[in-house]
Amino acid sequence: MEPEAITPLAPRTFATTVFTQRWEELTFLHWAVDPDRVQPYLPAGTRPDTFGGKTYVGLIPFWMEGIGFRGSPGLPYVGSFHETNVRLYSVDDQGRRGVVFLSLDASRLAPVIAARQGPQLPYLWSRMDRTRDGARVSYTCRRRWPGPRGTRSRISVSVGDAFEAGPLELFLTARWGLHLADRRGRTRYWPNAHPTWPLQHAVLEELDDELLGVHGFGDLAARPPDHVMFSPGVDVTFGPRLPV
Repeated sequence: MEPEAITPLAPRTFATTVFTQRWEELTFLHWAVDPDRVQPYLPAGTRPDTFGGKTYVGLIPFWMEGIGFRGSPGLPYVGSFHETNVRLYSVDDQGRRGVVFLSLDASRLAPVIAARQGPQLPYLWSRMDRTRDGARVSYTCRRRWPGPRGTRSRISVSVGDAFEAGPLELFLTARWGLHLADRRGRTRYWPNAHPTWPLQHAVLEELDDELLGVHGFGDLAARPPDHVMFSPGVDVTFGPRLPV
């Protein structure tokens, strides 16, 4: 089944809320690649989602704010942390678009352990920081556990004016969920909902990254990304996971 056209608004609400959280000060770096290159990384029952015959590899640093469970207020301290993820873009036979995370580096150990033991997300504990000086936003990451220890990333962008998302920006941001395998290897779709992304132009000032190389995409970090943008953030709700 072919997926429907991407829409800018989340097409769902949830009878049961599993998580709430806020994603803030995100920088989106994306590289276009051939779909065949990412297919081996995707869980069963999904395939690369494409735009103009290409799929994308994303490197996205940001601040996670106030994770809450079952509608409860966000957890103090452990519920907020720096994060950088490496992600791919997937679609299943029901036409549900999602992301597949290759890695999620986070600056708090407790949520890393919880995510690895619970939903089996590939979280890793890293020393991380985020600074802002006027229009310039910088992110650093150095992996601590489980490794490869010392793997690093440094990203700096200059943030510009707001703009309205076009077809490619909607493809990269209006995903509404993620695909992941459970403990038995069965693929699940974990839906989320959030407002339309507020987006701003951004210019890459610095990229010194080894996170992409861990997954075999080191050549991408050696060249400028094909697309760069920034968002001040959105509030996000996750519903129950669904079978694929």
